[in-house]
Parts: sequence; C-alpha cells; structure tokens
Amino acid sequence: MSDQVFRLGDDQLDSTTLVRLAKSANPQLAVSQRVRDRVDTHRAHVECVLRSSQQVYGINTGFGFLSNVSIDKDKLQELQVNLIRSHACGVGEPIADQLVRGLLILRAHTFLLGHSAVRWETIESVLNLLKHDVLPIIPCQGSVGASGDLAPLAHLALVLMGEGQVRHNGVKQPTLKVFKLLGLKPLTPEAKEGLALINGTHFMSTIAAFALEEAIILSNAADAVAALSLDAVRGSLIAFDSQIHDIRGQHGQKIVATNIRSLFDGTDTILESHRACGKVQDPYSFRCVAQVHGATRDTIAHVQKIVNIELNAVTDNPLVLNDGRVISGGNFHGQPIALVMDFLAIAVAELGSISERRIEKITNPNLSGLPAFVTQNSGLNSGFMIPHVVAASLVSENKVLCHPASVDSIPTSADKEDHVSMGPIAARKAREVNRNVRRVLAIEFLAACQGIDLLAPLTPSPALKDLYDAVRAQAPSMERDRSLAEDIEIITNWIDCGGVTDCLSHVRQNVQ
Repeated sequence: MSDQVFRLGDDQLDSTTLVRLAKSANPQLAVSQRVRDRVDTHRAHVECVLRSSQQVYGINTGFGFLSNVSIDKDKLQELQVNLIRSHACGVGEPIADQLVRGLLILRAHTFLLGHSAVRWETIESVLNLLKHDVLPIIPCQGSVGASGDLAPLAHLALVLMGEGQVRHNGVKQPTLKVFKLLGLKPLTPEAKEGLALINGTHFMSTIAAFALEEAIILSNAADAVAALSLDAVRGSLIAFDSQIHDIRGQHGQKIVATNIRSLFDGTDTILESHRACGKVQDPYSFRCVAQVHGATRDTIAHVQKIVNIELNAVTDNPLVLNDGRVISGGNFHGQPIALVMDFLAIAVAELGSISERRIEKITNPNLSGLPAFVTQNSGLNSGFMIPHVVAASLVSENKVLCHPASVDSIPTSADKEDHVSMGPIAARKAREVNRNVRRVLAIEFLAACQGIDLLAPLTPSPALKDLYDAVRAQAPSMERDRSLAEDIEIITNWIDCGGVTDCLSHVRQNVQ
C-alpha cells in the first residue's frame, strides 16, 4: 500500500496529513477489517442498552437541559432526526471545499476509533461523500465550541440524511438531487447516531489544522525574507552568531539563527562591501529576528502537539468504552483548541509586526542608505510609501484579531452548558491573522528585492539570489510608479503555496 494512503482508524492523523488529504478531490483512504470489527463491537454495546430498561444519556433521553427526559423506544429514530434538523441553523459564508473535505476525513477517522458507537452504515455514508466529492454546504458561524461544534456539524449530518445543500462538480445543488444522480441512499440515523454526528470538536480542529500548517509556512518564509531584507539594508550578521543563541538556549531561537546564517553561505558582495563600515548595531527588527521568530517557532511546536492529539481524539458524548460501559463526560469542550489558536494568532501576528518594522527601515533612507521609499527620483515617484502603509494597516488589524476568543464564555442551553470555549472563533481568527501576515511578508519581499535592485552591481549570496530571482520572475522591478496590488497578491499566493520553501530546497534549513 502506498505511503500516500491513509488508513482511517489505524494510522495516527496529524495536521500535515489532514491538510494534504483535504486538498485532493480524491483523498487516498483505506479502512481495515480490524477497524470495521471494532466499530461493530462498540455498536453492539449500544444495542444492548436499547434492549434493556436502562436510561442512558444520548441513547434514550433528551439532550442538554432536556437530558432527564426519557424517550420511548418507538420515538428514538425521530429523536435523532429532530436533533439534526433543529441544530442545522448555522449562519455566515460557507467554509471552503478543502475544509469540508478535512472535516469529513476527521469525522470518519474518529468514528472508526469506535467509542462513538455509530453503525458502519453511518461511517460509510461519510466515506461516500468523500468518494464522490459531494461537499456539504456548512456555514462558518454558529458554534461556541461546546458541546462541540453543534451547528456546523449538524449541517454535515443533514446532508447525510439527503437534506440541505451540497457542492458537487463546483456547483451548489440540493443534496437529494445529487444523491439520486450518484445512486446514494440517504441515511436514517439510529439511536445515539444523531448526537454523535453533531457532537465533538471536529469543526474547530479541522480549521486549527489548516491554521497550523499555514503558520509553519509563514514561519519559514519570515526567516527567508528577514535575511533578504538584512542584505538590502546592509545589516550585520554578528547578531546571528551561534554562541549568542547557545548561551540563551531557546530552541526556536537557535533554529532561526542557523537558518539566517545558512542563507548567507557563499559569496555575498553586498555583505562584503560593508564589513568595515563601522556600524555597531542594527535596529531590533533585524538584530532580534532570531529571538522574535524563534519564539513564534516554539509556539507553533506547542500548538502542533495539541492539535495533533485532538485529531486522534474521540470528542463526542456519551462515549462507549471497551468494557461496554456508556459514560457521559465533557470531551466535546473545545478549550485545548481555543487556547492554542489564540496563542497561534498572537505568535504569527508578531511575524507580521516585526516584518512591518523591517519594511519601514528599508523605505527610510536614514537607516537603509537607499533612496527614499526605495525608488529612483523620489518625489516624482512615491515608490513603496503606500505599500508600507498597507502593511501597517494589516498589522494594526491583527492587533484587534489577537484579542483572545478563549477568555469569553456565554451560557447556553438554559444554563446547562454554562462554560463554553469559543474554539471555532479562535481558529477562524487565527487563519485571518495568517492571511494578513502573508500579505505583510509579500510586501517585505517586494521591498527587499527593490532594495537589492538599487545596490547593483553588488549581489546577494547564492541562496538569497535564488529568492530574489523567484520574486522577480513574478513581480518585476519597479523603475517608476505603478500599482503593486497585483504583485502583492501574486507573491502572497507564492508564499501560501510553499514557494519560499521550494526555492530554498537545496539549502539546509531547519523548519521546526
């Protein structure tokens, strides 16, 4: 079996794998007979409860504030359907197709761990959506992150029942119409399944996985553009001496310093031209790159640990244990994801904050020694005056977005759910911060390359020249004023697609 095939319920899922699979319209997935047997064994415990006179939450009772209401056996199926329909009331723009695929993959994976005790038929319904790339329309707003992501997950469950709307072949259509076209049968959820389908942290965790992978790409790009900018302002490499960072001992800091030094390997005539210039120190935005970027890397490593645990967790309620007990708990509470998403947003925002300061230094002739706003004929041309303003605007917007969602809580369900996580909001905000920082880094790449242009015939090191060439292949030098809006978006997309990492694939870079 190919290494690219993920064995649901067997393999450990991580953010890298989930995002890779979710980007494909035909993710390579497999389910072993051993996992199917596990599903059947746990489901048998639910059937045993149904045959008994026990009253067990989530199987034959109401939900939330109504958990003490006993439901007759002949009403259990109706209970599950009503639950899904009533909870499918999310609002806002639909989430992107990649997120929907990721959510479907995560749902199937955690169901196959067994403790949700749904039937194989239910899991197969989820897998059929993936097989045919039938993507439920899921609004982005409406979850407070406990009891899990009820509203978004209910929209997914609604589609399994043949209701709601989906996107298929890029077209939004009624679910039942697409099911008939593909020969798929709507699911009728049995006891416990409706609750299992809408309960858990899967929505916020999927968004968190994407936010994390984006942050890793941004961290690598930030190191690279900082080195390019350092050359453009003819800064000093002294602050990146390995002994400085060994003395402090912070892991991420040492990685960044090593990365920066590696980018200056080989002949760099810009660097050589000012070795004896007498400048003592650079501003913090250059001198403290390792300390600031490194702290972000250490935060990302912590977030990665928490998110990857959550991707292999069973977070609905109640849970069916291996010994047959059905117990009610609180694994659906999104606090672990909420906290690290807030932390991630803050950490990534700092990459943008220090990048904006470097852009300012490049455009400021008093520091850079370059023409004002890195353009010839300053005054006639405004050069990078307003791109810097755009970067400043994005950084300021991030300051608002970095207010932690996780410090908020609002009681719901008649005060039964009296403390909630706001995890989905934290995860969505983190991705918004990522988007803003990508654009800030894109502006820095353009400004740094413009600075390199103005230092000709001096040239950067081979690795930095590769970066410069990659940017210039997409965004030419600005000899006189023109709109840079398209250039910024092009370089933003290049960063997002891992272009910086690809460009430096031949350079020994540490990425975690």
